[in-house]
Amino acid sequence: MNSWKYPAFWIALVLLLIGGFLPWVTGSRTTRETMFLILLSVALASSLNILLGYAGYVSFGHIVFFGLGGYVGIYLISRLGWPLSLATVAGGLMAALLALLLGLAILRLRGAYFALATIGVNEAVRTFINNFQPFGGPIGMELDFSVYQQYGGAANMQWLTYWAVFLLTVAVVIFSYGLKFSRFGLGLMAIREDEDAAMVMGVRTPSAKTIAYVLSAIVPGMLGVLFFFRNSSVEPHEAFRLHRSIEMIVMVMLGGQGTVLGPLFGAAAYESIRSYLLTSPLFKDLQLAIAGLLLLLIVLFVPSGVVGWLRSRFRKLWRVLE
Repeated sequence: MNSWKYPAFWIALVLLLIGGFLPWVTGSRTTRETMFLILLSVALASSLNILLGYAGYVSFGHIVFFGLGGYVGIYLISRLGWPLSLATVAGGLMAALLALLLGLAILRLRGAYFALATIGVNEAVRTFINNFQPFGGPIGMELDFSVYQQYGGAANMQWLTYWAVFLLTVAVVIFSYGLKFSRFGLGLMAIREDEDAAMVMGVRTPSAKTIAYVLSAIVPGMLGVLFFFRNSSVEPHEAFRLHRSIEMIVMVMLGGQGTVLGPLFGAAAYESIRSYLLTSPLFKDLQLAIAGLLLLLIVLFVPSGVVGWLRSRFRKLWRVLE
């Protein structure tokens, strides 16, 4: 594929490798925790970009796959004794199954109706989990610290989950780039521009949207397992926080929806801003308000995001910032 020779792919890959190996080079736990959150955000934003950026469907409930994957993974590890690797794969598959079932139903909707439906899905799943006793009901589930012994202890587990998230992030960025220039990806972008016209041109829009929805759900499901395994517990209010979905949308739009580098830049920038706000005595209670304001400003003044703005202002960067 000729698109692999474009600088955008290699820029993304080099940035991920530099950031990913930075904690290992410095040996700093603080750097590792910071990069863990940034890589997690990049992976989540890149996954959402498949649906939001390529297909043009805004999902306000995408965090449901992250939460469901986390619950399934922690249940399999704590109750059935599954290893982390298999539990992580199972979390991704369960998220994909949910996306398939939901996609067949709600992807018939468009625009604001679809967006509202995704909010309802997230709240419905959260309420179900909150009353589902095998998953611990409202108190959730906790891992016995003895589980970490098979991974070399809690300290080694921190590095294990870090590298797992790093590999998933690299994988989803590479996949996102390849998908964009594939025939299927071009069909998704045709749907984004004009779904009716895409249908007339031969794009099987119902199946294409459903497949995109499923593909965008797999990695969040796997990340949910790794995140809550690292935290040693999972609870409904933590797993299905609606504002995390909104933050994912902000990340994608801040960097540039429909681009590969956009979610990477947007996630890194937003996570840095978020970390500062949470540790600032003055702004710590205004984090969500600032996120909403940032989204409003992007929609009003820079709808194509930072990458899109740079590409429109500097034509020579068209292939560099893909």
